[in-house]
Amino acid sequence: MKRTWSKRYQLVSFSLALTLLVTGCGRAGSEREAGETSAAISSPAASSAEFDLGFSARDLDIGFDETTATKITLNDGGIEVSGSGAKAEEDRVTVSQEGTYILSGALNDGQVIVDAPDTDKVQLVLNGVSIHNEDHAALYIKEVDKVFITLAADSRNTLTDGTKYVQIDEANVDGVIYSKADLTINGSGLLNVVGNYKHGIVSKEDLVITGGKVSVTAQGQGLHGKDCVKIKDGIFVLNTQGDAVQSDNAEDGTRGFVYIAGGTFAIETQGDAFQAETLLQTDGGTFKVVTGGGSENASTDAKGNERNGWGMWGRPQGNPESINGAVPEATAAVEEDATPSAKGFKAGSELILNEGSFNIDSSDDALHSNGTLVITGGTYAISSGDDGLHADGDLKITGGILLVEKSYEGIEGNTITITGGIIEVTALDDGLNVAGGNDGSAFGRPGQNNFTKANTDQYLRISGGEIKVNAAGDGLDSNGNLFVEGGTITVSGPVDNGNGALDYDGTATITGGVLMATGSSGMAQGFAEDSSQYSLLHVLSTSVAAGSEVTLTDANGKVILKWTADKEFNTVQLSSPDLVQGGTYTLTAGTVTETVTLSSIATSNGGGMGGGRGGNPGGMMGQPPQSGERPGHSK
Repeated sequence: MKRTWSKRYQLVSFSLALTLLVTGCGRAGSEREAGETSAAISSPAASSAEFDLGFSARDLDIGFDETTATKITLNDGGIEVSGSGAKAEEDRVTVSQEGTYILSGALNDGQVIVDAPDTDKVQLVLNGVSIHNEDHAALYIKEVDKVFITLAADSRNTLTDGTKYVQIDEANVDGVIYSKADLTINGSGLLNVVGNYKHGIVSKEDLVITGGKVSVTAQGQGLHGKDCVKIKDGIFVLNTQGDAVQSDNAEDGTRGFVYIAGGTFAIETQGDAFQAETLLQTDGGTFKVVTGGGSENASTDAKGNERNGWGMWGRPQGNPESINGAVPEATAAVEEDATPSAKGFKAGSELILNEGSFNIDSSDDALHSNGTLVITGGTYAISSGDDGLHADGDLKITGGILLVEKSYEGIEGNTITITGGIIEVTALDDGLNVAGGNDGSAFGRPGQNNFTKANTDQYLRISGGEIKVNAAGDGLDSNGNLFVEGGTITVSGPVDNGNGALDYDGTATITGGVLMATGSSGMAQGFAEDSSQYSLLHVLSTSVAAGSEVTLTDANGKVILKWTADKEFNTVQLSSPDLVQGGTYTLTAGTVTETVTLSSIATSNGGGMGGGRGGNPGGMMGQPPQSGERPGHSK
């Protein structure tokens, strides 16, 4: 289902959500709540490889000398050339030497070609140009060292093509603007590109954009640079059937990257919004993205079952737009190189997000890396039909404000390390998931990401930040070890007894921070006895309704912990530096009030058990099974 822009995707709602995240909560004295903190200010992350992320002075230079430039006036009745370096023939003009060329006028079925020595640099100033080519590129850069397209101030320029191409040489030209050389677009005017055949703007080498207003509607990709796409500034409106922005050089490990240093982006695509073969990095920018029809067009339903009629990525065989089995020619062209995913930001090796404002509504993963994923800053509002964040390798969050308001699995990686930031996750399955969980066991689920477990050092490590998880599956799930060393963590865990607020395969220790979790008792797990901070896992005498406040006070009536649970629960798990051995505490959950004594050895206490340093308590049905003894639980 194709979705149109509506007010529900405006950043106003995101701003409100962020306000709710950082206001209305606080900490007084030793009382600790799910509360206010500042997102950690982290140093920007850098790639482990060497990439050219700079912009040359010429990339940024939008000036030109009108008195010495060659002027080209486009006209169906005859193209006029005033100056040297260009020659017109019928409906085609060819630029053949270095220089500056100012273009204006219109061609209803014509073409501009750049064919100059490969040592030359050419500047094309578009100053009110309209070019349509029915069977080839409107602008074809055949040979030259580099071309600069400067969008003249206050100018409106439109380039379009037809639905069929007739090749004129050995190059497989498939874009409205097609360059076999480095291409830079700058200036402040408007460039409108409509690709009825395949792609919008294509460079077989570098594509650099440092300004202007760029609108691309394409049956294929929007902006493509084989070696790289680098964007420093500009306003972009991209509506594509293929990837909106892509770089795909797989032969050179330092190429095939996408780098965004700024700009404003409104993207609606049936493919990936941003896709890089190697590195995808943002150091700024404002992004409003819808992929694959949005999160409502997820591949699976709320129970993880495959849905019929789901979006373009991984879709069933056959084309829903076909008529009596015949596929329209324009659509058939897209199918040749259709992307198998509809992700927001997708990197082949590294996804590094240092800064930016992101509003992503994706059918597939919102943020995805086949290698590592690092977030050091920025603000994020994410609704995903699959994972909010996914990394096949290491996933690290050191800062920023991250709201995953809808996902199948919230944050998933082979390892997850969180040292700072404000994070809120809502998930239909696991909230935070290391190396597996249902995403690995639900064999054949569209969009699933499997882990080989070749790396045995798999862990979830939290040492800072404000983290809030609302998960229908496991809250914090590590198919390895779990380390809590700092931060403030709240978990509204599962209602069913097949999952737990905490779930781990190896060992779980807590040495610092604050943990407040609620959920069901059937698969409840506590922390190991060698933890240096005390924790409590307590099964209540009755279930408590969603929206109930949970408070832990000491013998003197001082509030130690307090928060509000999002879902119904009968088990409470707590840890704080303020908990002491032998302490007697009053636990209030909604209308239920029970007394808990904290000891180094779990002892019976009413309907539940008091925890010790390790906090491996008994439950209403006796001692719950330890890690590795959980029959019926799918890892």
